[in-house]
Amino acid sequence: MNLNIFVQHFINALSLGSLYGLVAVGYTMVYGILRLINFAHGDIFMLGAYFVYFATIVYHLPWAVGVVIAVILTTFCGLLVDRIAYKPLREAPRISALISAIGVSFFIENFAVVVFTGMPRPVVQPPILMKPIEFSGGVRLIPLGILVPVVAFALVGGLMWLLYCTKPGLAMRAISFDIETTRMMGVSVNKIIALAFGLGSALAAVAGIMWALRYPRVEPFMGMTPGIKAFIAAVFGGIGSVPGAMIGGLILGFVEIMSVAFFPTLSGYKDAFAFLLLIMILLFRPTGLLGEKLEDKI
Repeated sequence: MNLNIFVQHFINALSLGSLYGLVAVGYTMVYGILRLINFAHGDIFMLGAYFVYFATIVYHLPWAVGVVIAVILTTFCGLLVDRIAYKPLREAPRISALISAIGVSFFIENFAVVVFTGMPRPVVQPPILMKPIEFSGGVRLIPLGILVPVVAFALVGGLMWLLYCTKPGLAMRAISFDIETTRMMGVSVNKIIALAFGLGSALAAVAGIMWALRYPRVEPFMGMTPGIKAFIAAVFGGIGSVPGAMIGGLILGFVEIMSVAFFPTLSGYKDAFAFLLLIMILLFRPTGLLGEKLEDKI
């Protein structure tokens, strides 16, 4: 494998892993606060891709404007899901919230089929992101492959700053330790939980938009496989840990891309590697790479 091909695979793996990591961060934030796996998160990811499609293709808005509108609308949908499906079940047994999460996921998918139709729709890639850049040694990269991890790392870095350097972030971490004590100290728990849902949905929207650019089409069930793999990444990194979710996503991306790069005959089994990784981590380190105790942190 020459240098050019290796660099191409490396950037592809970094890009894919960054997308998994962004979605995984949304899973881990909600779990860290509510001990709830938000199974509708992959469908929020799908909505972000659809919103940017309609903004740019149907209504012919500039890409930058379309992205902002898509993120805002997707964040609103995430807040709506929390308000309707999860908030009334705050005091209910966790199994009730889990069933509600599964129900919301099916609802969003089928709602998308009815409203958007089940037909895949093409997404136009901005030429500026697709024009190859030549580097020394014959390496050719497209700007999109570089942009995706840069945006992902910047967003996760901003999230870490919010969690550890602001009062809302302090409140989130306090809720992850003890929600009742935090409520008694005067913190508006529901508002902080809504903030976590909003931030996670915004990250999922950005991931969905970049996924639609990377694989230029949208369809109602496009969030299922990335959502499941992002959940695997969150578990692998240590669910409840934001850095762990990002690291888990990166590792999963590299496992997928590099396994196919070095063993092309196994390309049909690339999805199986993700689930094998999940089985191995559950067998040998159930708390994940950076996990210590599941109740400790976000």
